[in-house]
Amino acid sequence: MTVPSPYADRLSTLPVESHEVAVRGGVTAYWEYGPRDADTTIVAVHGFRGEHHGLEPVLAYLPEVRVLVPDLPGFGETAPLPGRRHDLDEYAAWLSDFVAATAPGAVILGHSFGSIVAAAAVAGGLATPRLILLNPIGAPALEGPKGLMTRLAVLYYALGAKLPDRLGTAVLRNRVIVRVMSITMAKTRDPGLRRFIHDQHDTYFSRFSDRDVLHDAFVASVSHDVREFAPRIDVPTLLVAAQRDDITPIEAERRLATLFADAELVEIAHVGHLIHYETPVEAAGAIRRFLRIPVARGR
Repeated sequence: MTVPSPYADRLSTLPVESHEVAVRGGVTAYWEYGPRDADTTIVAVHGFRGEHHGLEPVLAYLPEVRVLVPDLPGFGETAPLPGRRHDLDEYAAWLSDFVAATAPGAVILGHSFGSIVAAAAVAGGLATPRLILLNPIGAPALEGPKGLMTRLAVLYYALGAKLPDRLGTAVLRNRVIVRVMSITMAKTRDPGLRRFIHDQHDTYFSRFSDRDVLHDAFVASVSHDVREFAPRIDVPTLLVAAQRDDITPIEAERRLATLFADAELVEIAHVGHLIHYETPVEAAGAIRRFLRIPVARGR
């Protein structure tokens, strides 16, 4: 990372510890933010090709909460799960086992692809008092406002998987492709914030372990969405959606909210699929209200 975070001052006051835990035959790396004795614990799941750093701007505005953020298997500092295909069923089972090992009964939060993983796990029996979904994937990605871009992405990941290993991996880590994606998703007009977002993607978006895991996760991300799990989720659920999301249009998010037994939809204007980078204050505020966390004096 070469561009300073706009949220660095707040993050510097937040306790952070790194840990590892054995899950499903592998070792999951995770980070613990906030006070250990907090009244509320959240387990947060990042999005496709991301890792734990991506959610830090939101956590910076939740200093009273204990948040555990693992790197998904095959991404960041978590190695792939040995002998397993990294499809949605596996990721959902991994999340359930991770929570059981580290924070039983925690609130579950998922962003983007993490919203699908979290919803699948909770629908499959992961016990949680509340579920939070940021930029939930509320409709098939191929039907979104940028459906053509998604189709091109399908071809891109298929090409990366079929080329000779070294060449395919280089294609998948190509910085030009990463930058095009970043430019497409960023909606802010603040040049400093845009530089930070692009630097985040340059730094962390290619920290996948190998192309097979990346392809499996991509297929999972475009083959499923939260709608298929919503009717089986009966815990109070918060959806934080962007009105300019290029992956799931806001109309689809409004329909998604009606599929849950008990759901609240918070819409954020003037932002797209990068709520966690561009409007973390608004996202944290919605989470705080949903979890009934009072604002500490001086925060």
